Amino acid sequence: MNKKNLPIYLSLATIFGILIGTFFSGGEAFTLNSNTSNEAKIKRLLEYIERDYVDDVNTEDLLDEAITQMLGKLDPHSVYIPKESLQAITENMQGNFVGIGVQFRIINDSITVIQPIKGGPSIQAGIKAGDRILIANNDTLYGKKLASSQVPKFLKGEPNTTVSLQIYRKTNDSLFTVELVRNKVNIKSVDLAYMLNDHIGYIKLDRFARNTYSEFKAALNKLLDQGMKNLVLDLRGNGGGYIDMATSILDEFLEDGKLMVYTKNNKGAIQKSFATDKGDFEKGNLYVLIDESSASASEIVAGALQDNDKGTIIGRRSFGKGLVQVEMGLGDGSAVRLTTARYYTPTGRSIQRPYDKNGDNSYYKDYQNRIQSGELVNENNIPVADSLQFKTPKGKVVYGGGGIIPDVFVAIDTTSYLGNFYFRTANSFAFDYVDSNRKKLTSQWKIDDFLKNFDASNTVFNEYLSGIKDLNPSYKTQIVLKKYVKASIANELFGDVGMYKVLHLDDKMIQKVLELDSKQE
Repeated sequence: MNKKNLPIYLSLATIFGILIGTFFSGGEAFTLNSNTSNEAKIKRLLEYIERDYVDDVNTEDLLDEAITQMLGKLDPHSVYIPKESLQAITENMQGNFVGIGVQFRIINDSITVIQPIKGGPSIQAGIKAGDRILIANNDTLYGKKLASSQVPKFLKGEPNTTVSLQIYRKTNDSLFTVELVRNKVNIKSVDLAYMLNDHIGYIKLDRFARNTYSEFKAALNKLLDQGMKNLVLDLRGNGGGYIDMATSILDEFLEDGKLMVYTKNNKGAIQKSFATDKGDFEKGNLYVLIDESSASASEIVAGALQDNDKGTIIGRRSFGKGLVQVEMGLGDGSAVRLTTARYYTPTGRSIQRPYDKNGDNSYYKDYQNRIQSGELVNENNIPVADSLQFKTPKGKVVYGGGGIIPDVFVAIDTTSYLGNFYFRTANSFAFDYVDSNRKKLTSQWKIDDFLKNFDASNTVFNEYLSGIKDLNPSYKTQIVLKKYVKASIANELFGDVGMYKVLHLDDKMIQKVLELDSKQE
């Protein structure tokens, strides 16, 4: 922000702060009447600035900044969404977008397909991993130094519109053109679902979007058909989403009539959500994995299960977000997400971390604080308050005031940490290796055989090491690098499923699940 414009920003922020009660009412955006004195005041101020201010000023930018500052005085999760960002955010939460359906990365100034998305136009048209998209309609896309954020405007569009792509395929050194009809493409919420062994199933949820429950239900049914008796629900890194998706999933685990969550607004009105008799996994053992990035709807799920004495919560203390937001349009394509209520777990816990309403940014340094306090490696360093102690129906003590504390603590694996540079070298090597050997690798390896036998002689890994010999990684670093190189190659060949399955081979939380499960047999 330009310092000489600071007084203008602060003045507008103050005015918008006064008008907050006028702008919003009852959880819906309120349309201002053009005759109100408040709107006239805002209009007059903007006219003064546009007409008389000494420098040229973009009043739209001023308003955006003023709204952002105003919301920053409320709570950490009431936020402004500019119109240029709203579409991407909406697509992510709705669980779909209109386009051609590819995961891509810009490599050597070319748009390179990492994976065509299942069910999308690209995979139906025969586009494959490793293909380079050179031209879209009449727009040349290679050699332009495009940023990744600039690419979607060439590939996305309105439903049923056609885009002509010129493709280069390295595996057979061919150049061809394909026409695709843009359509809805699913953004998956279930990253992975498979059997860990003959009776334990595993489902990883990325977020709680509009399509999450239907994907979860399909995955659950598939695993039940494969003989699943116990389930691991992985919510690590899941930042939340729609509460109703969380309660729909909870309903699969909790018996009829069990309280799942309740919310309370500024007028004290309480809304409660109860489980029904429709659950398909009310009897089996359940293990829920959480970490410091599990937030909001993830915490609703973990908290409700914990408070109802269902399953075992494994991992580290969750993020601590217990505020409910409603998205409200501002009439120009932008929107705000305004906190309208707090949610509580069945025992009455609020798990929202404390925050400063004066814009103190320490709230966003929580991860660093957890590192410094040692709570990521020692459960005795997790902060608890006796005044926020609650008991479940079976007498288990649980705490409010800042996230869900797991039933079984698993320290963060500090030995698996790789610096960003090492991580990039592993990814880059994996892509180049697969890109140069794709035909051979895809015909030679199936995923289960790959997990057991790929690079048993370390030939591929030694090739990678020879390319970074100047870095001289330590023996411990090499052990971690070997895993990540293999995981990255698996990702190129098999997608997320391959990557996660490699990483799960020595995943400490999954190992803890297997240990606990063996004691119950």
